[in-house]
Amino acid sequence: MNANFRRTKILATLGPATDQPGVLEQLLEAGVNVVRLNFSHGTPEQHAARVAKVREISASIGREVGVLADLQGPKIRIEKFANDKVLLANGQEFRLICRADAPMGDETQVGVSYLGLVSDVKVGDTLLLDDGLISLQVTALDGDAIVTTVLAGGALSNRKGLNRLGGGLSLDALSEQDKEHIAIAAELDVDFLAVSFCRSAADIELARSIAKSHGSFAHIVAKIERAEAIENLVEITQASDVVMVARGDLGVEIGDAELPGLQKLIIRTALECNKVVITATQMLQSMVDNPIPTRAEVLDVANSVIDGTDAVMLSAETASGSHPVKAVEAMNRICLAAERQFKHDTDFEKAPRNLQRVDQAIAMAAMFVAEHINLRGIIALTESGGTARYLSRFRANVPLFGLSRFGYSRRRMSLMRDVYPINFDSEGQSMRVAARKAVKQLFDQGFLEIGDRVLITSGDHMEQHGATNTMRLLAVAEGGKTEGLGDL
Repeated sequence: MNANFRRTKILATLGPATDQPGVLEQLLEAGVNVVRLNFSHGTPEQHAARVAKVREISASIGREVGVLADLQGPKIRIEKFANDKVLLANGQEFRLICRADAPMGDETQVGVSYLGLVSDVKVGDTLLLDDGLISLQVTALDGDAIVTTVLAGGALSNRKGLNRLGGGLSLDALSEQDKEHIAIAAELDVDFLAVSFCRSAADIELARSIAKSHGSFAHIVAKIERAEAIENLVEITQASDVVMVARGDLGVEIGDAELPGLQKLIIRTALECNKVVITATQMLQSMVDNPIPTRAEVLDVANSVIDGTDAVMLSAETASGSHPVKAVEAMNRICLAAERQFKHDTDFEKAPRNLQRVDQAIAMAAMFVAEHINLRGIIALTESGGTARYLSRFRANVPLFGLSRFGYSRRRMSLMRDVYPINFDSEGQSMRVAARKAVKQLFDQGFLEIGDRVLITSGDHMEQHGATNTMRLLAVAEGGKTEGLGDL
């Protein structure tokens, strides 16, 4: 296996920087596994053009690249100022106006996008603007105005975000605009749909239902960025397909000092629930302007890898930064180094008991065999990618090859740690024939060598979803042929 095979996956956000000639090609060549469309910015036409280009390039380089559509969600923002920007001084009074006809803002007041905010806050609350750079304390409620005192002032410009320290604001997770964007995402045939500011499992199920009504079966990503989401973390995780540690707004709501522990909790919960997990926000933020990351950023990415995250995400670094390709290259080498230096040993004492699904039991058994037999890799012959996901939850010491005839399954597997999705058509073949052909294909593609041993998981009926019920141990012989070492 190539030493540069990275187990941790990289997401890169598309934007003006990646629209420049040749940049997107370089990003995918540098190792991007999934691209992110930020629906907070851009037009449907721009998103469509970017998806088309990604699909074109990924086909030309022969690699699966997933597409994630990230809904804006009900982010609360202040409205605009008459002069675009004001300077707030510590101790001054500043009013937030909660009505549709609020005047243009100035040094004394500004409108807010969420008119119900005045009903959600109380005297003594702390409100945070611009990712916490400016803080206000609520001192009075005056009709449709929230009267505050500036605790930490500074320059404040148009449309900056607003949070309440500790969370608790009562907006729905899906705005009307989000519902329109789900329809657009369905037309683009995205592979993942991210729900911003979700608070409960019901938010996830609503997004899934709306997506299905538009013909989309995209995997649903729950972005954990509200204090309430932490309280309901297990139910949200169980309802979703993927969980994202969205550290920006989460850090504002719960305080930055709490983030490290919560990040580890979210990753651990996702793995325990057999779900994929992404770590996001400001991972290489300095590279928006600089060609190399800070040492603190290197440690941040490496620690996320060591914690077990499936994927790490770049936002402004690639969407609008000055060095998008260098940011991906940096992420790639940091992940590779972290994976080399920290080997994971599966603790089967902590493995789940009383499994309800056969494919989950096969996956756990395969990991046990891999821990005790010298294998080159595990091959999952899978229709939906489900077996590959269960295998990847155990954080194997060997690569996992997810072979499927369905493009959507391979693109979903592109987000799973340790999994390398490969196009393989097993239709009409017996289990034994398909297993031997899979080994021959991987041998011809340079993934396997003579003498390698591989474990293959498959089902008696190759065209059924969730039918994995068999393991086979095979050795690679001359010309990529196989020598059977037995069914398990």
